Amino acid sequence: MAEKNIIWESAGKAGLALGGVSILYMLCTMLTGKLAESASGFGVVAVSLGNFVLWAVKFAACLFLMRFFMLRFSQADPTADNNRVFKFGMLTALLSALIYSAFYLAYTSFIAPDTFDTALEILRDNPYIDSNSMEQVEEMIPRMPTIAFFMNLVYCWLFGTVLAAIYSRNIPSQNPFNDQQS
Repeated sequence: MAEKNIIWESAGKAGLALGGVSILYMLCTMLTGKLAESASGFGVVAVSLGNFVLWAVKFAACLFLMRFFMLRFSQADPTADNNRVFKFGMLTALLSALIYSAFYLAYTSFIAPDTFDTALEILRDNPYIDSNSMEQVEEMIPRMPTIAFFMNLVYCWLFGTVLAAIYSRNIPSQNPFNDQQS
């Protein structure tokens, strides 16, 4: 039982860090979105380039942090094999996805409830959307925060699980010569 508590505690801390990186990225893009509203010409291009750089930094940070936490977990528990490290990574991915998805749900429900209404207005201006399709989209808008929560949760958890599977193959190292002294 204590073994499971150690995994949950470690994965919770790692998930909080990974979810925090994604939330920080989202907050930064919200701020740059406000800048883009008042910008024109080169300013819009600069904001778009800045958002791409922010995304690349977030992506690299998530990759690095996942590997870092998996290595740290493996080093803290010398009995951890690749399967146990994978389970830790998968649990970290789930908790991180849950934290990020919950923040996104709160954001679209309370902080910026007009997010999906803005998207709906853009669709209304599209001449290729017929009235039946528009009616279906309008009916779906009130459920979009919940739908987005589950889509984010599943996507982030699957991405993290694949990443954990890739990293756990070599954590701990499978090299038989690592333990031999020269």
